[in-house]
Amino acid sequence: MRLTQWTDYTLRVLMYCAATEGREQPVTITEVAEGYGISRSHLMKIVQELSARGLLETTRGRGGGIRLMKPASTINIGAVVRATETDFNLVECFDPATDQCRLSNHCRLKGALWRAMQAYLAVLDGVTLADLMGPPARREASGAQTLAQDLVPVPVALPRNAGARRPQLAVPGTQDEALDAG
Repeated sequence: MRLTQWTDYTLRVLMYCAATEGREQPVTITEVAEGYGISRSHLMKIVQELSARGLLETTRGRGGGIRLMKPASTINIGAVVRATETDFNLVECFDPATDQCRLSNHCRLKGALWRAMQAYLAVLDGVTLADLMGPPARREASGAQTLAQDLVPVPVALPRNAGARRPQLAVPGTQDEALDAG
């Protein structure tokens, strides 16, 4: 599954606001647009939707901007993705109205893909915006861990300039890690 650009930008706005939460001045849409190299008008629509959903507080005028309306620890990433994605039909047969597959009655792929989608969403349901922002949670000595603790710890930094290419991050345990180490 690939997230839509709308969802990607929605998550970026939320993360940007969370990263600047202690700042005296609120974040501006222009600041986020320039920081990520995203259309300001596109971000305005996203901010409007996030405000309507009760996730962002918006203030107009001089000194205005956007802030998180709720604590980052209460914003569930799975709920945000469900609210912003329009299509969870990985394959044609997920939608009975468009299913033309001749194998639908005998195919097990649909069930496997459905379980994979549910597992994907279950991981996101175990993650809050705060989990994405802070240092990786420490695993308890007992060995118990949450889904959020299993996330690959990747530091989140505010963008420095919109024209710069985003660095490729190494994922531990993959070939990318070996490439970045050398």
